[in-house]
Amino acid sequence: MRTIGKAVRAAAFAAAVMLMALPGISAAAEQGGTSGMQHGDHAGMKMEGHDPAAHGGHDMKKGEKLFSGKVGPWTGEARLIDMKAQMEQSGVSAKTAAKFAGKRHLMLFLTDPATGKPAAGVSGNVVVTGPDKGSSSKVTLVVMGEHIGADVGMPAPGKYTFKAEIESGAKKGSASFSYTLK
Repeated sequence: MRTIGKAVRAAAFAAAVMLMALPGISAAAEQGGTSGMQHGDHAGMKMEGHDPAAHGGHDMKKGEKLFSGKVGPWTGEARLIDMKAQMEQSGVSAKTAAKFAGKRHLMLFLTDPATGKPAAGVSGNVVVTGPDKGSSSKVTLVVMGEHIGADVGMPAPGKYTFKAEIESGAKKGSASFSYTLK
């Protein structure tokens, strides 16, 4: 039972750190939503005193692009962030950053091709198959600002395959893509 408590605390801590590392989400929430803003679009926002270097040169769409294309009725883009590197870049202690070794944050940005606006009410999951092909894990994609995402374990070098299944109301879509971890 105590181990479960530690795991829950560690997951809550990781989520809190990721949210702190993404200041655009809290800024959008403070202003009552994104009002149609796209990631990286700071038009209309006061940028006085904004120092991108203060938080690692933050860009909402940072990370390595894994996929760009159709996901059912949506236009999609998948990106992957190395969480340990992100933590190191944000200035946390080496001990804390080491806890994120082998973990990545998968982000899936979905937009309505007719309006160019982020898709609303989307949910889904992704199955990640590792290099040994014998093991795979299914994770739930959670809404995080203008993307849905999940933390995924990628402990060993090799090719990982992702199969995402997305839905919103009666709309459904899927996408498959891969990444080779060096």
